[in-house]
Amino acid sequence: MRVVFAGTPEVAVPSLQAVLDSRHEVVAVLTRPDAPAGRGRRLVPSPVAAVGEAAGIEVLKPQRPRDRDFLARLAEIAPDCCPVVAYGGLLPGAALDIPRYGWVNLHFSLLPAWRGAAPVQHAVLAGDDVTGACTFVIEEGLDTGPVLGVLTEPIRPTDTSGDLLARLAAAGAGLLVATLDGIEAGTLQPRPQPADGVSHAPKLTVEDARVDWTVPAQRVDRVVRACTPAPGAWTTFRAERLKVGPVTPLPAQDSLAPGELVADRSTVRVGTGSHAVALGQVQPQGKRAMPAADWARGVRPRPGERLG
Repeated sequence: MRVVFAGTPEVAVPSLQAVLDSRHEVVAVLTRPDAPAGRGRRLVPSPVAAVGEAAGIEVLKPQRPRDRDFLARLAEIAPDCCPVVAYGGLLPGAALDIPRYGWVNLHFSLLPAWRGAAPVQHAVLAGDDVTGACTFVIEEGLDTGPVLGVLTEPIRPTDTSGDLLARLAAAGAGLLVATLDGIEAGTLQPRPQPADGVSHAPKLTVEDARVDWTVPAQRVDRVVRACTPAPGAWTTFRAERLKVGPVTPLPAQDSLAPGELVADRSTVRVGTGSHAVALGQVQPQGKRAMPAADWARGVRPRPGERLG
């Protein structure tokens, strides 16, 4: 099939590469416009745009997918199907109607669970044991279309969102190509999503990533892992922001007051609403990330000092 691949961030690159390596012809790439990055804030192309340009493929970067020029160009290209992975823009009905087999989205959850922008983060935050990925036909509703293919993936006890998303991106690339193959062969029958089990996964904000040390250790652990690497879990120490990497819950008898900070030569413990956790990597404001024990040797926390 002739396809236009739509995607923007690094997580979409494995799928784009898999489609490029498949028997399908990628005739164009659709991605978000170049965005400022780095200290100089210069405009840089998205990871998907960079791969498309390197492959010599036409790259489409409309400000909005409803722009007339973009819709006209898409109609001229006349793709058979448009696979989508984390494009980041709302597709209007006028665009959805152009490819004869529609737009097929790779979504990183087991739909109808975790519809929305941050399904992996919410699966970790909720303490789910299993997640996965689905391919489905895009409709105008939010992740409501009929499902074409599914894979499952266990969530490991120490998984961050970044860890889990990397595995799903790799496995999902194969699922997406298999879905395109099935569409072309006419062997796939879209299945409507069940009405039960719907949950939503809005983007996590910086405020969502602030650690509340009064909640149980298990919840602190999940929040930090869900927000790693983005938006990045954080707390405060001596009125300055401190980024926090994944923590290790300690035995139940290891109890400190919520936020209470106790450091020895190799371990930095913090109290929660249940029992203490050990900090891993931390990053003080304006400095590099470092092991918590190294940070504590520098700041020398006083008895009774707390985070948050």
